[in-house]
Amino acid sequence: MKNKKLLTSIVKNLVVWLTSAIMIIPLLLILINSLKDKYQSASMSINLPKVYHFENYQTVIEQGKLVGSFFNSMFYAGSSMFLGVVLSAMAAYVLGRNRNRLNRFLYFFIIMGIAMPINYVSLTKVMQLTHLMNTMAGLSLLYTALQIPFSVFLVYGFISTVPRDLDEAGIIDGCEPLRLFFSVIMPLLKPVLVTVLVLNFMTAWNDFTLPLYYSNSATKWPMTLAVYTFFGQFESQWNLVSADIILTSLPVIIIYLFGQKYIISGMTAGSVKG
Repeated sequence: MKNKKLLTSIVKNLVVWLTSAIMIIPLLLILINSLKDKYQSASMSINLPKVYHFENYQTVIEQGKLVGSFFNSMFYAGSSMFLGVVLSAMAAYVLGRNRNRLNRFLYFFIIMGIAMPINYVSLTKVMQLTHLMNTMAGLSLLYTALQIPFSVFLVYGFISTVPRDLDEAGIIDGCEPLRLFFSVIMPLLKPVLVTVLVLNFMTAWNDFTLPLYYSNSATKWPMTLAVYTFFGQFESQWNLVSADIILTSLPVIIIYLFGQKYIISGMTAGSVKG
């Protein structure tokens, strides 16, 4: 029996290590080649460089104009993340606390957006009519709208873990609805809200399609489009392309590492309860 458990444990660990290696090796390959010169990086091998060229990153930042693109990406990801979390939490709280037929219909109507494809023709018309085409505010609102369905789905499930007695106690103490939500309820939603924050940030940061379609000005492009443009100019210099990819991926990795301990609990609560 003990041997069987030991064998099972070894197999599980091997599967985990193999899966981790599959996920990490591509990133490691890019990191190593970002520190090579033009000729060594041409083969994109995993061999360590003979001389480390840290100046590749400086070249990428200067020639790829990544500073402006970085702040554009931060604006899109940050604003849509904040709006998406606040609006989704408020909507999920109202729908979760008042589960009548109308609210249940509205909940399912909202979360249908998780599976529904984007109609780019209609969306383009809406953007033109609202004069949001080729504007940073327009892209931020688009990201916010696209993030709301899944965010509501997660928070809605977590709401049921918050006792209703807290609502009644807050009302007795004289809390207005907004103060009750932001002062009493929202702090208790921290695990799921951090999950939503991380996922929304990653979605907006990594997106390539929306800015390509709805932003014609290079000065408003995020880092994903900056990488695309940079690759077109320096496709023969894989060391610079690799450095560009590392710089673009770094903020997402940092955000994920800071919020990872909340993600499992938030995802589990949002998908099981409710």
